[in-house]
Amino acid sequence: SPKFNVTRRSRGQSFMKHCSNCGKPIQRGVPAGDNRQRYMCSSCDIVHYQNPLIVVGCVPEQDGKILLCKRAIEPRYGYWTLPAGFMELGESLQQGASRETFEEACAEVEIGRLFASVDVIHAGQVHFFFRAALLSGHSPGEESLETELYEVDDIPWSELAFKSVEFALRKYVEDDGRDRGIHHQEINRKRPA
Repeated sequence: SPKFNVTRRSRGQSFMKHCSNCGKPIQRGVPAGDNRQRYMCSSCDIVHYQNPLIVVGCVPEQDGKILLCKRAIEPRYGYWTLPAGFMELGESLQQGASRETFEEACAEVEIGRLFASVDVIHAGQVHFFFRAALLSGHSPGEESLETELYEVDDIPWSELAFKSVEFALRKYVEDDGRDRGIHHQEINRKRPA
């Protein structure tokens, strides 16, 4: 059977040693008609493209309070976050945000409009956040230690897990229910200060 060996780099991108199609060693090079280096197999001529991962989430609101989850997994174990996670094949952005909310907070939501996107360049990710109405109760899922509804003034800003979550929450609070379009931020820890 083919061998596939992926190791994580600190930049969030992975590198490959063997072709996932035929198992032979691979090399880096610029394929014909391309403009950047890719992992390529000289044995079966497969080019292995690596593209950003999509993270989807929402800001579940009920009676003016926002649902947050305390992480039970790394990275950022014990910090608060919005329900969010990697999009799966076969689902829309909205379906992914709804599924992640159910998985992390055992809660059902009605997904509203997209209001924030964040390019997390150093991690090879793009994060999308939707407004959402919390339709049910909530309790910790497998990836959460706690779930809590917070008044806006009580959000634990210094205990948030990720910059993208902080950005989305701040824009959500600034919008105060108004449609001010889609907010965007770029996060890149590699960029010089």
